[in-house]
Amino acid sequence: MEGVGRVDKTEFTECWRTSWKTPYIMRLAFSAGLGGLLFGYDTGVISGALLYIRDDFKSVDRKTWLQETIVSMAVAGAIVGAAIGGWMNDKFGRKKSILVADFLFFIGAIVMAVAPAPWVIIIGRIFVGLGVGMASMTSPLYISEASPARIRGALVSTNGLLITGGQFLSYLINLAFTRVPGTWRWMLGVAGIPALFQFILMLSLPESPRWLYRKNKVDEARAILENIYPAEEVEEEMKALQSSVEAEKAEEDSIGDDIISKVKGAWSNDVVRRGLYAGITVQVAQQFVGINTVMYYSPTIVQLAGFASNKTALALSLVTSGLNALGSIVSMVTVDRYGRRKLMIISMIGIIVCLLALTVVFHESSTHSPSISRFESGHFGGNSTCSSYLTASDASSWNCMTCLKASSECGYCATSPNKYLPGACLKVNDATKGVCGAEHRVWYTKGCPSKIGGLAVALLGLYIILYSPGMGTVPWIVNSEIYPLRYRGIGGGIAAVSNWTSNLLVSETFLTLTEAIGSAGTFMLFAGFSFLGLIAIYFLVPETKGLPFEEVEKMLEKGYRPSICSKEKDAKKMDVNPSIS
Repeated sequence: MEGVGRVDKTEFTECWRTSWKTPYIMRLAFSAGLGGLLFGYDTGVISGALLYIRDDFKSVDRKTWLQETIVSMAVAGAIVGAAIGGWMNDKFGRKKSILVADFLFFIGAIVMAVAPAPWVIIIGRIFVGLGVGMASMTSPLYISEASPARIRGALVSTNGLLITGGQFLSYLINLAFTRVPGTWRWMLGVAGIPALFQFILMLSLPESPRWLYRKNKVDEARAILENIYPAEEVEEEMKALQSSVEAEKAEEDSIGDDIISKVKGAWSNDVVRRGLYAGITVQVAQQFVGINTVMYYSPTIVQLAGFASNKTALALSLVTSGLNALGSIVSMVTVDRYGRRKLMIISMIGIIVCLLALTVVFHESSTHSPSISRFESGHFGGNSTCSSYLTASDASSWNCMTCLKASSECGYCATSPNKYLPGACLKVNDATKGVCGAEHRVWYTKGCPSKIGGLAVALLGLYIILYSPGMGTVPWIVNSEIYPLRYRGIGGGIAAVSNWTSNLLVSETFLTLTEAIGSAGTFMLFAGFSFLGLIAIYFLVPETKGLPFEEVEKMLEKGYRPSICSKEKDAKKMDVNPSIS
């Protein structure tokens, strides 16, 4: 079945050639894709803002679960937003769903910017999450339905580019506001500006032509298609829509129109169920490779690798987010040329290799961190030394990592000028941090000085390069084109909910996992999940490159088998009848 649906080679240049001749297509894609920019900004900005929220609210700094909650409540909101978005897309249309998402983005940004306490930040994050969940499925769906099949993948990839571009922008904004009073308030509040901009743009754009046709607004659908397709292709597209909608209306009469009936109907329909197997698989796999631990906690991971400074951590994190945006451009160039399935499989293999390498690097960093010196610890006075170190029976064997893991009240003050020599294990408070800094020493609370910390950052960059063109953008493309029109909203909603649920599990447990099993063990766990994801993608996800929506339906009606299964089946036929050539 891998060979099904081969089309004339469609390259990235075809997308730009078509868009140049018909700029209306790019206008639709860019305006809807701003939802992706907001999605990327609001998921990326918290990684840097969290560093300064911890400084302003000591309760957040002391409690890992509170840090995880501030980060993950946007994800929890996104789960609800994706579920509601699926229903809203089918009931009210793609355009109105995007407008509602913009409103939620704007309100959430304002609430976070003025938050007087951590719980208010959490409420703002929930509002933002609702918008993220709706935008995550609506923007690619709108672009997909307003794009010619031959360049659909490249145009939907613009949404992926804007997501990663939004994440990159969030790191730039974070760096820009590090010296401004209010730091994190500005970082979080700026998100209201692009939300307002997209809201205004979307007011002037039409509804999805496919949704309009589904609602019997045939003339309106035709008018939009005439702006998208060459004149000679409009009638062919209208006939395809008519055939598809008639079949779906006949099916609707038998299953009902409410959301519960739709979900039941989706799972009972062979075509939709097979599409959901593929759509849910790629969305869950996208999260369980651990990508959002990098995007949400990137500065923290950099600190775990041995870079203590907030500004240094943000600057190095900017490199990883920039590579993520670059990878999205690579996806736009390659997704319609090489196909969705191939990009995802190559991406997953590269991800697994990087995660295993990160496991080794973080294990070595932890094992060979600088030792603790009783003399250095006593240098700052007995009242400054961490009590866990003073009472430990094996204190002579302690190193920096042992000190940090012993208690949330223990920090490490490196020796100056050589930070790799034995240092001090001290109490975590502003006084000891200040005394440590006064002697031009570096203060560590998350990670330890490491000679191979730079290698960890390089591997994170390589991980992003391999993730972004494949698993970063392709799952959203697959989900925008693998369901029949009648179930496209509900199918995309179910898959998006699975994505955000997986995201929530990963983001809510990452810091806890690093404390419980260490950074090395956490990355090893993600490598194992990635291997399972690779197997699932190989057996469940078909190639949809260049196929009209109706052809995707026909392919799923027959059922999908990967090429190895097809070859085995053909071999058996040859054994039964050797004359077959």
